[in-house]
Amino acid sequence: MRLSELKNAGRSPSLPLNIPLADAAGPAELQLLSLLRVLPGQRYVGAGVWRGRPVLAKLLVGSKAARHFQRERDGVHLLADQGLTTPQLLADGLKDGEGGWLLFDFIEGAESLGETWKQVEHLPVLADMQGAVLAEALGAIGQMHRRGLWQEDLHLDNLLRQRGRLYLIDGGGVCAETPGQPLSRQKVLENLGVFFAQLPKSLEPFTEELLVYYLLSNGEHALPMEALQKQIDKVRRWRLKDFLIKCGRECTLFSVQRGAFGLRAIRREEEAAMVPVLEQADALLDQGHLYKTGGAASVGKVEAGGRTLVIKRYNIKGFAHWLKRFWRPSRAWHSWREGNRLVFLGIATPKPLAVLEKRFLWLRSRAYLVTEYLPGPDIIERFAPYVESGAAPENELLALDHLFAELIRERISHGDFKGHNLFWQQDRWALIDLDSMCQHASASSFAPAYARDRARFMRNWPESSALYQVIDQRLPKDISSAA
Repeated sequence: MRLSELKNAGRSPSLPLNIPLADAAGPAELQLLSLLRVLPGQRYVGAGVWRGRPVLAKLLVGSKAARHFQRERDGVHLLADQGLTTPQLLADGLKDGEGGWLLFDFIEGAESLGETWKQVEHLPVLADMQGAVLAEALGAIGQMHRRGLWQEDLHLDNLLRQRGRLYLIDGGGVCAETPGQPLSRQKVLENLGVFFAQLPKSLEPFTEELLVYYLLSNGEHALPMEALQKQIDKVRRWRLKDFLIKCGRECTLFSVQRGAFGLRAIRREEEAAMVPVLEQADALLDQGHLYKTGGAASVGKVEAGGRTLVIKRYNIKGFAHWLKRFWRPSRAWHSWREGNRLVFLGIATPKPLAVLEKRFLWLRSRAYLVTEYLPGPDIIERFAPYVESGAAPENELLALDHLFAELIRERISHGDFKGHNLFWQQDRWALIDLDSMCQHASASSFAPAYARDRARFMRNWPESSALYQVIDQRLPKDISSAA
């Protein structure tokens, strides 16, 4: 296959691929054996063989190939010229009408710090193994900044570890202020804001402690925590906005199809499993265990592909109901978006897997939402033994405190905070039924919504009960008392 033909190869071209390329030593074939990252029609990154040696190939095609090639090559040279550890660039080239290529020495057995983090992220906050990963990352970032460079797309997957040695990769995101001289304080704050914004919110109280690992590599500037936190918050807001846009368009994370007769969105890694579920959603609901049927929604636990799922079908009750619904996003779509919002923010909820809106000439009708199944009890069932005594387990009450603190911090109102919408799962309280959920832009709009949520939540138990009194004393009365 010619390099230019990759532009039309889609997301999953057949492998292996033999692509003729040429360098100073003459023409040779790259045998591409696997793909690690694909941006269809633009970028294909994978492992292969070139002149008998294993390589990591970056193949750039399409109208932006020349620009992306130049940025990648410039970034790689910046890293190498400043003595920073990065995979060796073995060959590169750019040909009009074809595209560009960069072939790197393949780091055998390397693991990204992102992969390492996934193995330890379930541990208690800032456990030793978590601290070790972040210390390694911050040390490498400090070394870059000390040499006048920064990585625009700064995340743990852009750091590879092999036998104790750390490699900086992805030259396309590497920028320089004055190579060889330490970055200015403002650039340092901005770039560290990008890094810390991607860490779990639970690590935020330890930012200052973690910063010590950075300062050991680059102590050029005093870094005020208030200024750094402003950058972290700014990047977090941008990342959330960007993520919510991505959950509604075709991208690396989501498979999305829009048309006059339907809208379908699926988490990319779930596509093969979810397509048949959506195709037979009605039949699966008929065969499954129904929690709710008829009216505006039908909800059921179903078995599909060897796993338990929940399908929620949003019904159209009649012509008058359809007139109210066809012109605006379905409640399934709203729940999909808000579920992804909670997942992104680290607030417990069943992971949304897929959504489908049926349409006729763009006019919406029935819609379906598929999520993971939570086997745990809801809070009504979980706290039933303690209504009169009020002696609910302290860890579960603390988890409830934590959930409310998270919702207040993010200005999120649920809209229907009855106990059956709160499930105990893996030592956390998880929210379901997100049809009315809203993240408010201001405290003035959030305050009355929080008051309604709290009042509805407290109505789960008799006001005279001991449990009511215990919970009422613990939960903030309003958002000002949460501070």
